[in-house]
Parts: sequence; C-alpha cells; structure tokens
Amino acid sequence: MASTKKGQIALISVHGDPAVKIGKEEAGGQNVYVRQVGEALAKQGWQVDMFTRRTEPTQEAIVEHSPGCRTVRLMAGPQKFVGRNKLFEYLPEFMEAFLSFQQQADVVYPLVHTNYWLSSWVGMELRKHQPIKQIHTYHSLGAVKYQAVTTVPLIASTRLAVEKTCLETVDCVVATSPQERDHMRSLVSTKGNVEIIPCGTDIQRFGAIDRPIARQQLGLSPDTKVVLYVGRFDPRKGIETLVRAVNHPEVRQHSDFKLMIAGGSRPGHSDGEERDRIEGIVNELGLGDRTEFLGRLDHTQLPTYYAAADVCVVPSHYEPFGLVAIEAMASGTPVVASDVGGLQFTVVPEETGLLAPAQDEDAFAFAISRILADPTWRDQLGKASRQRVESCFSWDGVAAQLGDLYLSHLDPLHGKLLSASVS
Repeated sequence: MASTKKGQIALISVHGDPAVKIGKEEAGGQNVYVRQVGEALAKQGWQVDMFTRRTEPTQEAIVEHSPGCRTVRLMAGPQKFVGRNKLFEYLPEFMEAFLSFQQQADVVYPLVHTNYWLSSWVGMELRKHQPIKQIHTYHSLGAVKYQAVTTVPLIASTRLAVEKTCLETVDCVVATSPQERDHMRSLVSTKGNVEIIPCGTDIQRFGAIDRPIARQQLGLSPDTKVVLYVGRFDPRKGIETLVRAVNHPEVRQHSDFKLMIAGGSRPGHSDGEERDRIEGIVNELGLGDRTEFLGRLDHTQLPTYYAAADVCVVPSHYEPFGLVAIEAMASGTPVVASDVGGLQFTVVPEETGLLAPAQDEDAFAFAISRILADPTWRDQLGKASRQRVESCFSWDGVAAQLGDLYLSHLDPLHGKLLSASVS
C-alpha cells in the first residue's frame, strides 16, 4: 500500500456495516456515521479501513468507497443477520479475523476508532496483542437505553460492564453531544477521557433542492401539509407517538395534511413486525388515506423528501445524537423532536424547531400544529436550521476534529507507529 500523508487507521463497526444500504434492519445512524467519517478522513489524507461483520455469503469481502477508504467484511459467526444482542459470542472470532487480516495485509494499525459497545470490546482485546491507540464512540449507552425499555435483554449486565471498562481505560471516548457526555459521567463512570465531537451531515447533498421543486417532483400539492418521519421501524423510535399525534384534533384541523413514513423493513424480522404494528394503528385510527409508507429511500431520494416536508418529526424515546434531525435541518426543514439526549443539542427550541417530551402525543401534536399553521415561521425556522448545520455539523468539520484527536493521541509515538503501519 502506498504511504499517505497522515497514516493508516481502522474504524471498527462490528454490527453496523458502512457499505450496507441504510434502512435495512439494524442499519441506521451508526452506519452513516462510520461511512461518512471514513470518507471524509480519507479526503483529509488518512488511509481508512472500516471493519464490519460479513452477514451474507454473497457480500463482497472488500468494498472500495473512495480513494483511501474501504469497507472490509470479516468472517465472525454465521454468514447471516444476527441481532446485536446476540453478537457478543462471536466477538473473539471477529478479533482473530482482524489480526489475520493485518498479518495478510502486512499492516499494523496504530489507532482504531471503535463504534458501539460490541466494537469497544474488540478494540480493548486488540490492545492486549499490540501497541494500539483506541478512540471510541458509543452511539448509544446501555445505562440510558435500559431505562426506556420494558424488557431488559440478557446481555445487559455484560454490556454495562464493557461500557464502564471502555470509558475508564481507552485513550479517549467521543461524546457526540454535551448531553451524552453528562450521561456518561452520571450513569457510567467519572473516570476516563471524554471529548465532544458531534456527528455531521452532507451539506452539499441536503439542501440542494427547494421545497416547491421537491413537491413538484413528488407530485405533492403546494398546499398539502407534509409531516415526515425517517428512520428504522423500532419501538424505541417512537413512531406510534407520531401516528397518534397526527390523529390529534390539533393536527386534524389542517384538512390537507399527509403523514409520510420512510424506512425499510424485512418481513419476519423485528423491524417488519414493528412496521405491521404501526400500520395496524394507522388503520385503526382511520389515517390510511392520509398516511404513506415510503419504504426504504436511498441517498438520491432522501434530500427531495426532506425538502418537500413542512416538518420532520424525530419522536425517539432516546437519541444520543440524532442524524435525521440534522439531515432535515440541512434541507431547510424544521424539526419537532423528543426532548432527550443529543436532540437537545442539535435542535434549538423556537429557533430551528421544537422539542416535546418523549412519548407525549399531545405535546407532539401541539408542536407539529404550530409549525403547520404558520408557513412564514416555518420558513424562518428552516433558514435558521440550515445555518446551524452549516456552522456546526458538516462531515468535513467533524472529520477534521477527529483527525486532530487521532494525531494528539498518536504523538509522540506518531512517526514510529505510522512507519510500521504502511508498506
């Protein structure tokens, strides 16, 4: 491999394949984060290998994304989808496959950036085998997540222990918002190094189309009030809250409103079951003629739907950051989001959108209605949203901050480690 200006690093995302289509089961914000960070880092001179688990026999072992950035799929467990709560037993196999890849490629990565608690375990084990710097991003915290679910999985105690050890022992943990950092300190540990670096979005792709043109392309009337949801079908995403909110008289008073739900699902899997449940609620409430299930939207379609919407709703029970919120904001569309986690950081109430208590359908209904009822204010919120994203949340800016963080931890061994990592 050719030497690069800044050296070679590994991003590890065991269950979140950076090369998979967004919208598939277990494919969401983490996949976007790893892929976009990887490509942006490559543009800035890093050689980036992104490691994930192979889930289908027909998948390519290596996917080249851009010069200096690729996804490497490792064999660990069966070549089929395995839910994240059942992946822990395959992590030793993943680590061995990673070490084998290094040996075959004649490379030793001086730094790994692990993503989600499963990957943090891999990174911490790798440190026992070689001198390696580890940066970690949680993407969600078990200590927060388990407060919001009725059934705690069997893996919970293992996850909580791994997350605590990670925070206390890796070189640095990246919090994507001040709220996430506060949760780490109050619920996980007061020890360990934490830096705040937000997630980002593609400010060239989102925001490149105006609302009238977007609506024309989608066959929507200029007067239709469009409420948009984008994300996975998962009970924790709060889609039921949104559906019940748009059935509220506050929203129903807008005679020409339309709810658009974007997200893929697979029949027979948990996301397919949740989609069926949501569709059942839609029909039960008599919203079938006002609701459209869009299915999975690819990266060429999403910007048009964001731009066409009057408001994008993010009703999650918890979000450590919330990429959908900044994608909508970058598109000039105001956001109504749950008053939780990183959404309290990305959405500025009364400036770029509104916040409502999670799972409070009445509060969501009033917030949505306020924006639908005042197109002038909607446009003001949308303009301020775009400005906020441009100044705070571009992927290039996020990658630059991460690159600086990597370099700070590679020094003073930077030269020695990098000379061993390229050949």
